[in-house]
Amino acid sequence: MRIVVHGQQAFGKAVIDALLKRGENVIAVYVAPEKEGARADPLKEAALAAKLPVYQPASYRKPEVWDEFRALKPDLQVMAFVTLFVPTEFLNIPSKGSIQYHPSLLPKYRGPSAINWPIIQGESETGLSIFWPDNGLDTGDVLLQKETPIGPNDTLGSVYFDRLFPLGVEAILEAVDLVKAAKAPRIKQDESKATYEGRCGPDNARIDWGKPWQQIDRLIRGCNPAPGAWTMLDGKTLKIFEAKPLPAKDPKGIGGKMGEIVESGSDGFTVVCADGRMKVLRVQPSDGPKIPAGEFAGDAKLTPGKRLS
Repeated sequence: MRIVVHGQQAFGKAVIDALLKRGENVIAVYVAPEKEGARADPLKEAALAAKLPVYQPASYRKPEVWDEFRALKPDLQVMAFVTLFVPTEFLNIPSKGSIQYHPSLLPKYRGPSAINWPIIQGESETGLSIFWPDNGLDTGDVLLQKETPIGPNDTLGSVYFDRLFPLGVEAILEAVDLVKAAKAPRIKQDESKATYEGRCGPDNARIDWGKPWQQIDRLIRGCNPAPGAWTMLDGKTLKIFEAKPLPAKDPKGIGGKMGEIVESGSDGFTVVCADGRMKVLRVQPSDGPKIPAGEFAGDAKLTPGKRLS
């Protein structure tokens, strides 16, 4: 079976490495074009090392791009982390179609930040889907899915790198086997259960210290490492990447105003929220790298009474 890999970055590289390692007939690679001055994408580097042709169209809406793809006579297109829109005219060129990885249990959490939002919104599990893409946004028929729990200490980084990344590579290999055996299902998504969340960016990541500790905790974890939950201190942005919730037994006795720093020491600083406090453990000031919060507190001379806003 003649396979074309389409994707980018570390996940795309891991997929092509896995396919080549087990002897699949990968004939070409499509990669997002690099920005001017940027280093070559890891998937592109892996393809060139394997002496495979690499294609980097800026758009997949052009007939000449379709003709170029058609000339490869592909049987299957494996899409591993694709961000450009790919129309059905391109998707349907391979004789067996195209399959795509998405890091959520479709139809829930369609969209570009499918790992952040389940953590932020308090889901107890998430997962991945391998599906048959169409012209909609993550709306195509599902081929297979894998589930994974979200623990109380999980972050975007741990859910993706520890589980959804390696599980995704394995799932793509499983899906390729099903396609080769002509046993790959096409399961319609239940539109009544569909959800869409937009990109989780800085506007979504600002901490409101007037919220309950659970919401703040989930926001910090769901934005770690990107985009980074943030607050303001003395007119400057301060990102918070790790914090320990300290729920109050009696919210009336938490002491201090919302966002007020009530303790500061070598192990971090403690901030008041609606129903408890948050012990901040790791931060990134606007003009520097990530550092332990205790180190930042010493450098910034944080004292009780200062407020984050």
